Amino acid sequence: MIEKLLPDGVVAVETFEDVAGEQSFPGEDFLIANAVESRRREFITARRCAREALARLGHAPVPIRAGPKREPLWPAGVVGSITHTTGFRAAAVASQSVLASIGIDTEQNALLPDGVEETITISHEPEMLTALSRSSPGIHWGRLLFSAKEAVYKAWYPLTGRRLGFEDARLTIDPMGTFVATLLVDGTRTDGESPLTALRGRFIVAHGLIATAVTVPPNPGAA
Repeated sequence: MIEKLLPDGVVAVETFEDVAGEQSFPGEDFLIANAVESRRREFITARRCAREALARLGHAPVPIRAGPKREPLWPAGVVGSITHTTGFRAAAVASQSVLASIGIDTEQNALLPDGVEETITISHEPEMLTALSRSSPGIHWGRLLFSAKEAVYKAWYPLTGRRLGFEDARLTIDPMGTFVATLLVDGTRTDGESPLTALRGRFIVAHGLIATAVTVPPNPGAA
């Protein structure tokens, strides 16, 4: 499912189930030492997907630790993203020569909890969601917007090292399967490349799930 949203050169691995009794990879145990069982299961399976994806890029299995914002820390020269929701785990990785950044997210195709949509939308977006819901009522567009903004953040953070709130990006969603996030804050990058002003992504709705992906083209000087 996720691979349909990603360009050539990106390796994606996904699964719809966990392996009973699977243990955490050595060096990652402390990351879930106090986690409840459901959190342990999603973490272990998603990290396994990530290692399988890295192996296809030629990398030996290593612990995938977490940064200050719980972001996965990838081997040098690799970009990637991890996602998990009830009944689904996935990871996507690529060489930095293929992409500068990746963000993937999955959510249940279900209504957001009461009050959440009001906290994640800004001007233009509520009217857009209303129009989308009228034309395609089988998709929970508020949830899709939430997922898309999560994917935007996952692609943004490795390039900027800064928080990006729901109010800091305005989405325009095309019901044919794409979206654009116009960034409303300074997009200066830590790598010295041109600042981010907009991020583009794709989405798919299948298996009762919403999946979104954002990719940032490689830096002009990438090897």
